[in-house]
Amino acid sequence: MTPRIKGIRIDYWLAASMLFTMAAIAFINVLSRYLFHFSFAATEEITINLFVWMTVVGTAIAFERGSQLGMVTLFNIFPKRYKKLVILLGASLSTILFLLVDYYMLQAIYEELTLFQATSAALDIPVWIYYAGVPVLSVFVFAGIYRQAAQHLAQLESDEDH
Repeated sequence: MTPRIKGIRIDYWLAASMLFTMAAIAFINVLSRYLFHFSFAATEEITINLFVWMTVVGTAIAFERGSQLGMVTLFNIFPKRYKKLVILLGASLSTILFLLVDYYMLQAIYEELTLFQATSAALDIPVWIYYAGVPVLSVFVFAGIYRQAAQHLAQLESDEDH
């Protein structure tokens, strides 16, 4: 289950907050360029990294809603006894994909901490901090994959009961 605070879903709140922050940064930067003929250099760095993080959270929400790419037509032609296997296979492959993404991201974080120790160009923030958002926010992706698979399996069971 995705963590909730008094009925508010954290993943929804994070996505909305990141989108609002990106829009506010872009708006302030446009005003700054128009009024003062000056642009904030750090805004692009912040916006790009927020976009990456928001994509991870958005992927989690898409998994839960069943909005990710799928082959519904192919799924629908399977006999009912194979549909459960297809649901579990799809959830397993999705999980493996994001485990690989996390593995390579953690490897990149390790290399940044031990070898490169690079910092961002505009804000001089260690690059690994930007990288860390992906595996941390992947928790929501795994929860979304689980919820979608559980929902589809429950729906399949209820269809068999009728």
